[in-house]
Amino acid sequence: MLVDENFKQRLRRLFSVMIPILITQTAIMAMNFFDSSMSGHAGAVDLAGTSIGGNIWMPIFVGTNGVLLGAMPIVAHLLGADKRDNIGKVIRHTIFLAIAFSAVIILMGVLFLDTLLTHLHLEPQVHYIAKMYMAAVAVGVIPFFMSTSLRALIDTLGHTGITMKIYLLALPVNAFLNYCFIFGKLGMPRLGGVGAGVATGITYWLEFAIFVWIVHKLPAFEHFRIFKDRFHLDIKQLRENLSIGVPIGLAMFMEASIFGVVALFIAKFGTVIIAAHQAALGFTSLLYMVPLSFSMALTILVGVEAGAKRFEEAQKFSRMGIALNMAIAIFLAVLVYTNRPYIAMLYTTDPVIIEKVVGFLFYAIFFQLFDATAAPIQGILRGYKDVEATYYSGFFAYWVVCLPLGCFLDFVMEHGPAAYWQILDIG
Repeated sequence: MLVDENFKQRLRRLFSVMIPILITQTAIMAMNFFDSSMSGHAGAVDLAGTSIGGNIWMPIFVGTNGVLLGAMPIVAHLLGADKRDNIGKVIRHTIFLAIAFSAVIILMGVLFLDTLLTHLHLEPQVHYIAKMYMAAVAVGVIPFFMSTSLRALIDTLGHTGITMKIYLLALPVNAFLNYCFIFGKLGMPRLGGVGAGVATGITYWLEFAIFVWIVHKLPAFEHFRIFKDRFHLDIKQLRENLSIGVPIGLAMFMEASIFGVVALFIAKFGTVIIAAHQAALGFTSLLYMVPLSFSMALTILVGVEAGAKRFEEAQKFSRMGIALNMAIAIFLAVLVYTNRPYIAMLYTTDPVIIEKVVGFLFYAIFFQLFDATAAPIQGILRGYKDVEATYYSGFFAYWVVCLPLGCFLDFVMEHGPAAYWQILDIG
């Protein structure tokens, strides 16, 4: 009876952390969904432009986010070891890194974005929309990454419900702003796909303002004095943040960037294929929020237990998380397979694009199942501060094996755009 009761408590604790993270991550991806689907209804060129811009931005966003979320296992270990006085310093250094990385990203965009897009040989309108979409998103880069830093504190302390409410509030705001700027409603200019970037940039500032207010005002975070104590650069602390965060960020970048590179290779097949690819990838990314949320929840729970030296308890959380995630993934795979045409219709009414989306979703089912195995294990390892294995495995799988194989299947075997979906499964 005691075993059953402990199991129930563990299950409740896992879901109390994981479900708000899932809703948060789904809300974040839903913003990308609104960008894609609403841009698609403005026209295929608008969808293609935001797709290219989004696929360039996504690996940068994911990789930098990974570096900053490296604060989560550090904070979790301090929490488990009852060393709460050191947590504020960790988060202030994470904010410092957020500002530094944001400045570098903006500078790189100013210097190299136009050249990169030129080398893709896009249609002039697609080139323009992709460039201006990313320029508009860049307005919100600094507040977005600073919000991630504060989220690392809030979520690791177990207040994942607060983060969830912030992003749920931001979601309808983003959709409303998309409606105004994409289609030129309520006196706003009609910007098409570029308007999706404007809406996203504004939304990032709103999210940041709410995060700052919460951390500054709520008693649960008052002890950490995030904005009350002056920032003093501590090289030792900065080194710890980077030693944990950079391998996490690189591992996530390796995985996310392969999707960006695949989109660039697919661009040569024309606007219809670009639009179909983005629609299928956008929906699959929404499904990936389930294993990603399990991964983040397990990082927190395993990190706290490991910090408190309760390693047997950490192992039990690990096994439970892997089993639950796999069961949900199988259910979702069946659901996607049987509803592929209806999923495609969420993005477009063009029958040619719908047909291509249905074909791509078939391949997406398989890498969704494989991700369901890998993602929770990555989260568990990060909870133990073991962050290098996932980086090396991602680099080898995607960049050493799969990208060359994709080129072979495309240029030699002539599999067309399907070649790149096939290698995603293998990766």
